[in-house]
Amino acid sequence: MGRAQQMMLESGVPLAPPAQVAEQARDFWTGYLDMWQRFVAPPAADAAERPKEKDRRFANPAWRANPAFDWMRQSYDLIADHMLRSIDALEGVDDRTRAQLRFATTGFVDAMSPSNFAVTNPEVIEKTIETRGQNLLTGLNNMLSDIGKGQLTHTDGTAFEVGRNLAATPGKVVKRTPLYELIQYAPTTETVLATPLVIFPPWINRFYILDLTPEKSFIRWAVAQGVTVFMVSWKSADASMADVAWDDYVAAQIEAVDTIRALLDVPAVHTVGYCVAGTTLAATLALLAARGEADKVASATFLTAQVDFSRAGELLHFVDDEQLKMIGTLSPNGYLDGRYLAMTFNLLRGRDLIWNYVTNNYLLGKDYAPFDLLHWNGDVTNLPAKWHLSYLTDLYRDNRLVEPGAMQVAGVPLDLTTVRTPAYIQAGREDHIAPAESVWKLTHHLRGPQRFVLAGSGHIAGVVNPPAANKYQHWISDAPAESLDDFVAAAREVKGSWWNDWADWLRGRGPDSVAADGARVPGTGALPAIEDAPGSYVRAR
Repeated sequence: MGRAQQMMLESGVPLAPPAQVAEQARDFWTGYLDMWQRFVAPPAADAAERPKEKDRRFANPAWRANPAFDWMRQSYDLIADHMLRSIDALEGVDDRTRAQLRFATTGFVDAMSPSNFAVTNPEVIEKTIETRGQNLLTGLNNMLSDIGKGQLTHTDGTAFEVGRNLAATPGKVVKRTPLYELIQYAPTTETVLATPLVIFPPWINRFYILDLTPEKSFIRWAVAQGVTVFMVSWKSADASMADVAWDDYVAAQIEAVDTIRALLDVPAVHTVGYCVAGTTLAATLALLAARGEADKVASATFLTAQVDFSRAGELLHFVDDEQLKMIGTLSPNGYLDGRYLAMTFNLLRGRDLIWNYVTNNYLLGKDYAPFDLLHWNGDVTNLPAKWHLSYLTDLYRDNRLVEPGAMQVAGVPLDLTTVRTPAYIQAGREDHIAPAESVWKLTHHLRGPQRFVLAGSGHIAGVVNPPAANKYQHWISDAPAESLDDFVAAAREVKGSWWNDWADWLRGRGPDSVAADGARVPGTGALPAIEDAPGSYVRAR
C-alpha cells in the first residue's frame, strides 16, 4: 500500500517543477508518517470527543473501530488529498485544462474509495457475514437489472406513477403537435389573473418536475394563487424528429403563446422558461423583438437558465472537439438516447449519484428508497441529435448567443440586447448545472426591468421548493449590482421559498382579474379537450 501511494504521487512528478515536487513529496511523507504515528500509538481520547465524520462514506463506526479499516480510510484520504493538490500545483497548463484534469482526477479518486469494494468496506463484510451473503446476491440482482435497462437505478420504481401521484394536477390537453402537447390546468379559484401563464420546461427531462407530488407541485400552487396555467409537454425524440432544430423549439414557443392569446382573447401572456427552455425563451424574445411583436409576452421568468456560457460550470468538460465527435456517433437513428445524458449528469456528482448507489444497492443489497425527485431524474427523454449537437457547439462551446447577430432563427439575426420584456431571474446558489454566476450574466444581456433572486440549494431543489415546506432560503436586493458578489453583499436573506416573491412580482406586472369561467375552464373554449392531463407525450418512451 505504501508503494502504491508513492507510485500515485510520482505520476504527477514530470508535470511539476522540481522544487514543487520536493515540497509535495515532503508534505506527503510528513502526512504519511504522521498517520502511521497515530496508527501505532493512537491518542487516548474518549470516543465521544472524536470529531464527527463529515464524509458519509465513512460514517459507520466500523471504519474506526477496526485499526486496519481505520488505516485504509486515512490512507485513502491522504492519497486523494495529494492527488488533487498535485493538479492545482501544475504549471504550464491553462485554466480550462486544469479544470478538466481536476474533474477527471476527482472522478478517479471517488471511484477508488475503499467504500466501493466489498473486501475493503467493513460494513459490507459485516453485512455479508450477517446475511450469509444474501446482500451480495440481492446486490447482484440489482446490478444485473440496471445492466439490462442500461441505466442506474436511484429509487423505488413502483412508488410513483405519472397521473396518480406525479403530474396529477387536474387539467386537459388542448393541443397536440408533432413536437409538443399543450396542457391547460383547471382553475381552483373564482377569479384568476387576466394575463395567463405558459411554462416551457426543459426537454431533457419530463415536464412534471414542476408538477411533482401535490405537496411539491409548482403548477398546483400557481393555480391556487389564481393564475391560469398552461404547460408545454415536449415529445421525447424518435427517428421522425431527426431534422428538428433549435428553430423548431423557438417556433413552438411562439406558437404556444399565440394559441393561448387566441383561446383566451388576451393581448399577452406571462412565460416561464426552465433551464435550456429558458435559454430558448431568451432567443424567442429576441426574435419577437426583431419582428416588432415583443408585446405578445407580458413577462419572462427564467429558472436556472443561461444565455452566456463562458462560466457554465462542469458541463463544459463535455464539449471539446473529441467529446462532440463522440456524441455524434451515438445517434445513428437521428436522436440521442436519453440514458447517455442521464449518465453525463450522474458523472457530475459521481460520489452521490453513482458510487453511493453502488455501495448501498449493489454491495449492501439495500432496498431502494422512494424519492420523487430521483424518480423524475431517471425518467429520461430522447433528444433530436441534430439540435442537441448544434446546441452544445453553438452555445456551450462557442458561446454565440450573446454575440449580437451571430445566431439566427428563421433567418432573423438574434440580439439579446433588444429584449426589454420584464424578467424575473432565479438562480440556485449551489447549482452545479447552471452555476449562479452564469445565470447572473442574464442581467447583463437583457435590457428590460429585472428582478434577480438567488435561491438556496441547487438546480432542482432550489426551484422545487414550496412555501409550505419552509426549507432553504432566498436572497433578494433592490440595490444596483454589477456582479453576483455585489448582489450577495447587498442582499437580504429571506427564510423559505422564493415562490411567494415571484407571485407578488407577477401580480405587479398586471393585477387585473377575470372570472374563472368560459375558456378559462379547459376544453370549454375554442380548443376542445383531447385528453386528461398529463397527456400522452409524458408517458412515451
